[in-house]
Amino acid sequence: MSFRVVRSSKFRHVYGQSLKREQCYDNIRVSKSSWDSTFCAVNPKFLAIIVESAGGGAFIVLPHNKVGRIAADHPLVGGHKGPVLDIAWCPHNDNVIASGSEDCVVKVWQIPDGGLSRTLTEPVVDLVFHQRRVGLVLWHPSALNVLLTAGSDNQVVIWNVGTGEILVHINSHPDIVYSACFNWDGSKLVTTCKDKKIRIYDPRTAELESEAMCHEGSKATRAIFLRHGLIFTTGFNRSSERQYSLRAPDALNEPIVMVELDTSNGVMFPLYDADTNLIYLCGKGDSVIRYFEVTPEPPFVHYINTFQTPDPQRGIGLMPKRGCDVTTCEIAKFYRLNNNGLCQVISMTVPRKSDLFQEDLYPDTLAEDAAITAEEWVEGKDADPLTFSLKGGYVSSANKTLGVKKNPLSIPRGAGGAGSSSGGNHASANNNESSDGGAPAAVFSEKDHRNILDEIRKLKAIIVKQENRIRALEAKVSASNGDETDARNSNKNGSGGQTAAGSDSHASESANDRASTSTAPAADNAHDDD
Repeated sequence: MSFRVVRSSKFRHVYGQSLKREQCYDNIRVSKSSWDSTFCAVNPKFLAIIVESAGGGAFIVLPHNKVGRIAADHPLVGGHKGPVLDIAWCPHNDNVIASGSEDCVVKVWQIPDGGLSRTLTEPVVDLVFHQRRVGLVLWHPSALNVLLTAGSDNQVVIWNVGTGEILVHINSHPDIVYSACFNWDGSKLVTTCKDKKIRIYDPRTAELESEAMCHEGSKATRAIFLRHGLIFTTGFNRSSERQYSLRAPDALNEPIVMVELDTSNGVMFPLYDADTNLIYLCGKGDSVIRYFEVTPEPPFVHYINTFQTPDPQRGIGLMPKRGCDVTTCEIAKFYRLNNNGLCQVISMTVPRKSDLFQEDLYPDTLAEDAAITAEEWVEGKDADPLTFSLKGGYVSSANKTLGVKKNPLSIPRGAGGAGSSSGGNHASANNNESSDGGAPAAVFSEKDHRNILDEIRKLKAIIVKQENRIRALEAKVSASNGDETDARNSNKNGSGGQTAAGSDSHASESANDRASTSTAPAADNAHDDD
């Protein structure tokens, strides 16, 4: 007699439930860009969605209490000159968000508590280096103000947002970078590329540690680090069937698991919950969300269930565990973008009868504070992200301003050389505004002052040159006007002389006629006398 043993798991009965329409966000013009991005980012304070915008790129930022129908003229974050491709909230400051765009610029914004009252066009920091569109922005999990960006110029750059400087420059990718992910403490970096390979780097030195074939299909692939060091990837095989795999970093060529899912052509985004070891697979254009549990026992990646909806999804965002409701045993919350302009809120819940805090469902989760500074991380220090207990709930902290210490001058895009693999202290950003309210953070060195004076002298020389050119042109115009006046006067004089001569000739002719007329009767009288 044989019987099947059901695997024991506290997440085996997880189910999803969509909130009512009046508790969701409606009338949102979601971006129609074909770029493979989630178009959505969420944290315990705000929801950010990339939207369609005339005359540039923009995204909308909504507080969580602003549900219902969104006004068509709602304020946007709209400082980009091209469509926005990717956005990411800072894990250590719920008021700071980074955005990458087709205008090749990465901007970091400070959102006030309560949301926007007018359209925001002035960022805290402009990060200028990429020569082509920037389609990926990613924050470091434990180091403060460390941001990774990747563009269609095949370059990966790690910035110190607090100073606007480039910390590391990775230029060894032969094609477009599809995805990137830090490991749990930020000491390793995994990337996937259009050349179908997966690579692991040391993010401080840009050293390539290992690489292997990821998925054989030509469509986009994704890779993420799991909490205990394994790598989970999604992609396509040669028959365009979607598949996922689980790999060990020291044996990338030999997947632990490789499973085919279906034949859909939408790119799958793996969203990972490190506290529960659950992976949610959300495909672009799909109407389902599949979720799996990763365990040490074979087959290692266990299918749990599928959440089904009637409408295909355009994008999706996952709320950090800090924003989940522990009183209802909610372990995940998704913000799902539909093509009809609705942002649907989906809650994933574990059914429990008790109303007490469930410690087995909520281990210590990621805190809002950073473990180390950017300077410590560059010097070689690694640290796991700080964690805290959700018992008693979580209350968002007050608005923390992004400290910008320096305002380095802009340098031309791509400066620094394509051959430099790591770039310390490249002054490649232009911080337009300080975080404390509009006054420029003017901290210039003597070299910066000399450069500014040189630029001023060059501008003055150009102005003098143009003034001389304008004077010469004005002189030529006045001279040509004088010649035309003289010619008109001479023409008038010539026509006047001809008129006078004609009148004299007419006068002489009339005098001769009169003389001949008078002599004719005299001759007749003389003839009669004879």
